[in-house]
Amino acid sequence: MTSGNAKRPAVLSIGRIYCDLIFTGLGSLPGLGREVFAQDMKMAAGGGAFIAAAHMAHAGREVALVARLGTDALSAGIEPELRASGADLQFLEKSPGAGPQVTVASVIGNDRAFLSRRAGSALPDTLDAALAWTAAGHLHIAEYATLHEIPDLVLRAKARGLTVSLDPSWDETLIYEADLLDRCAGVDIFLPNMEEATAITRENDPVAAVEMLAEAFPVVALKAGGDGAWLKSKGQVLHRLAEAVPVIDTTGAGDAFNAGFIDAWLSGENEETCLAAGIHYGSLAVQAAGGSAILRRPEHRIAS
Repeated sequence: MTSGNAKRPAVLSIGRIYCDLIFTGLGSLPGLGREVFAQDMKMAAGGGAFIAAAHMAHAGREVALVARLGTDALSAGIEPELRASGADLQFLEKSPGAGPQVTVASVIGNDRAFLSRRAGSALPDTLDAALAWTAAGHLHIAEYATLHEIPDLVLRAKARGLTVSLDPSWDETLIYEADLLDRCAGVDIFLPNMEEATAITRENDPVAAVEMLAEAFPVVALKAGGDGAWLKSKGQVLHRLAEAVPVIDTTGAGDAFNAGFIDAWLSGENEETCLAAGIHYGSLAVQAAGGSAILRRPEHRIAS
């Protein structure tokens, strides 16, 4: 790793930033020509790169967001949240072509559905500078779509001595690609949820899925919502249940899990501790609407 502090290497978190419009208290989704009403709605900064970065900052890990942000009203509306997260924004590119990127999240019980709009390229003009940052020891790629747009990203990170993690993140147009695993070559930690793992491996059993994915990656952490998570690393498979907490919104819970897991892994913790850290951060995130909203509560706020 290239960090001057081998015990606490900084993380680069790359991916798209979204303005999340989160509707809660829904009984059903609307059909064509129909309208339903939510009990509540809030706007929050979203996208796996930001949510993971916010939770890593909460863990005390130095983390920089490598992303593009629009100059439209919705992008401007979430910028204060980005700045309050504790993530380093020196590699945040601001461009009119980068927004608005919007996700409408409809939450029904413990599940949710998303409608998203992408804007412009995922490639920030700050990428070279970010990879050259001497504090960095790890690159977290928050979605396979970003790697698909920047196919040499893992190679460039490895050339700088960085370890790499990847959350495939659901994308209907990409998740079934036959060469997905080949394109992810070099990734150290693979972090799918159960639906993504099934799409990639055609396995509905989590143990079978992690076993198959472990043939391609040294560490596989598979997230399964209320069923917890499975981990395959160093020849062993571990499972841990989710924590029993009140669930408000599961949006971003997987990204929070990623943050806790990666932070523990970079600290050299054992497999059980890494899995427990991921579960804890994922369980924390679901207790408020928005993937990082819980961190702004007084009892969880980052000390200044």
